[in-house]
Amino acid sequence: MSTTAILDKVNPRMLIGLGTPLLLVVMLSMMVLPLPPVVLDLVFTFNISLGLIVLLVAVYSLKPLEFAIFPTVLLVATLLRLALNVASTRVIMLNGHEGTDAAGRVIQAFGEFVVGGNYAVGLVVFAILIIINFVVVTKGAGRISEVSARFTLDAMPGKQMAIDADLNAGLIGQDEARSRREEVTQEADFYGAMDGASKFVRGDAIAGLLILFINIIGGFAVGTLQHGLSMSDAAHFYTLLTIGDGLVAQIPSLVLSTSAAIMVTRVSTAQDMGQQIVNQLLSNPRALAVAAAVVGALGLVPGMPNGVFILLSLLIGGAAYMVSQWKKSAGAKVPGDREKPAADELSRDLSWDDVMPVDVVGLEVGYRLIPLVDKN
Repeated sequence: MSTTAILDKVNPRMLIGLGTPLLLVVMLSMMVLPLPPVVLDLVFTFNISLGLIVLLVAVYSLKPLEFAIFPTVLLVATLLRLALNVASTRVIMLNGHEGTDAAGRVIQAFGEFVVGGNYAVGLVVFAILIIINFVVVTKGAGRISEVSARFTLDAMPGKQMAIDADLNAGLIGQDEARSRREEVTQEADFYGAMDGASKFVRGDAIAGLLILFINIIGGFAVGTLQHGLSMSDAAHFYTLLTIGDGLVAQIPSLVLSTSAAIMVTRVSTAQDMGQQIVNQLLSNPRALAVAAAVVGALGLVPGMPNGVFILLSLLIGGAAYMVSQWKKSAGAKVPGDREKPAADELSRDLSWDDVMPVDVVGLEVGYRLIPLVDKN
């Protein structure tokens, strides 16, 4: 059988389904087999791209259940990052004495270009990223996931009873009731999984901090004792490589933590996150006008950067004017305006046509119970 005939019989879905198992095999291989710097650059770039894709999917999802695979993706991305830390640590320990380019161009770029080649600045930047990821984003997202999972589980019986009531009243059919029950179950499973997946992100942040100190201490010992480097050269080479490795791992970790926070704080609507921000945050011209006035007043204070404040005030004021004109042209109601009744509605007299018809209620009783209802 020729190769073309074999390829014709292969189902494309089978090839797509091999992606996740192949990724897991690659992660296990990275923990065991030494990787050349070129392969490390490729996998680091893939890790950053994966984090950006997950973040954009979370932003453009209309409701959390549209990205129900997110907890599993979060787990796989965390394992991939940890496997990369193991692979890069091996390369740094073996070849770090050769210079800052020993572990690939990506780690070198993050160690030299991002922090200016100063490992003291790199340590400070890395510590700030750890604080932002661990203390702010991950802790908040974990708490929201825990509360959401608890409230969702508590609300499940009420939602099921509401679906059964609508079904018994004839408002929905069997198929719609079944789909609603499945959605309620999936929602509970999703928030329960997110509660557990947030612990992976939190543990990843702690692991990144521990790996940083282990690599610096181990690299300093290997460089001075095994390769005969001076203390300053060993500290420079291994610290820059370790900081570059930590930054390459922590930036995708921060992106995924932000994605998790976005997913658990979203409210299910028919709009994505960008449309919600435009319609709810930037649609009130009064709020924009007041903000422009406050920023402009700050720009008039002596000693302040007047040009920046006044420029920003003009931009916000222009946005308020454009929103107001757009609402007037579209005939939309400006938030905060009270709806005034029409003059003809105030002057018009009421008639019997304005009275809602009342359905007559009848009561049927047995012959012997009539004296209890009507003695006549």
